[in-house]
Amino acid sequence: MSAVNLTNVTVLDNPAPFPSPFQFEISYECLTPLKDDLEWKLIYVGSAEDETYDQLLESVLVGPVNVGNYRFVLQANPPDPSKIREEDIIGVTVLLLTCSYLGQEFVRVGYYVNNDYEDEQLREEPPPKVLIDKVQRNILSDKPRVTKFPINFYPENTEAAEEPPANDQPAKTDGNEEQLPASPHHALDKEGP
Repeated sequence: MSAVNLTNVTVLDNPAPFPSPFQFEISYECLTPLKDDLEWKLIYVGSAEDETYDQLLESVLVGPVNVGNYRFVLQANPPDPSKIREEDIIGVTVLLLTCSYLGQEFVRVGYYVNNDYEDEQLREEPPPKVLIDKVQRNILSDKPRVTKFPINFYPENTEAAEEPPANDQPAKTDGNEEQLPASPHHALDKEGP
């Protein structure tokens, strides 16, 4: 059972110019006290074929976390376009928001991101070299793919095979979840309990 449940993620400032920072308002609840920090990461997938183009945009530690409801805004710089192949800048990619505890990822939220020129003429006749300041990104925030992974939030209790009692409830879904395509580098197709 999870000690932390992600309750909501709101994408702020969307759509936005490609060079603008990303902003996510993240809400979660903690059902049992955690003595260590939660690590939240935002990862931009630069190429579906090669994970070496992925960019860690932000990594923040939050904690220790007591029982209760929490909300914060995660802001991250945009990806460095010089680290993305020119042919992969325009088009659809993926943005991953993850949360880990003690190095164990327990939730991942994947979003499609569509990068294209805002100007119709540039869309119809793209220049030979991408004009990054003319590119707009649109995070398809209404169709996230949420994947949960079972982890041990209390490794100090592994010998006794006990976890503190928790009033955890099964995750509620609204049935409108959209699956992101699985790439060999990102296990978005695995569903946890």
